[in-house]
Amino acid sequence: MDPVLIDAESIRRLDLSPLQIWSDQPLKDLLEQGPILELNFHWPRDPDDPRELAECPEPRLWSLRADARYPWLPLMLERDRGSLIRHVAMVVPHSFNRTEGLRFDPQALELWITHRLMQLDDLCQEQLDRTMRGNLSQMSAALGYELNDSFWALLN
Repeated sequence: MDPVLIDAESIRRLDLSPLQIWSDQPLKDLLEQGPILELNFHWPRDPDDPRELAECPEPRLWSLRADARYPWLPLMLERDRGSLIRHVAMVVPHSFNRTEGLRFDPQALELWITHRLMQLDDLCQEQLDRTMRGNLSQMSAALGYELNDSFWALLN
């Protein structure tokens, strides 16, 4: 599948229509596809602007809106080319260092992941009548967050 382009006008207007092809699909079909969605943001920045995309307020606000409207989005975002990490950087406090790279605030990441895992576990059980805990665990691992098996035991 081709990457979804999020252009500057969509970002400025908080227009989520670039995700419409995904949001129009039945949730059950979406959840069964796995992490295949790639988002490409086209946000103009001055060449001298040292900020990373996730430090620009406008794309962050668009991502927050998408994250709120489509809680399944992180589970759908591809992990190998960085779409999931970029999305989480848009919605979770972090710092960026040219030599050390992206560093999430550990407590903020833990809260976001825990909330999202609980939400997506319930959603998968409701929509698919089964869990997708393996995929959810892989999603959290892609963010550097290792789950203990006791986490899932608590939710049973």
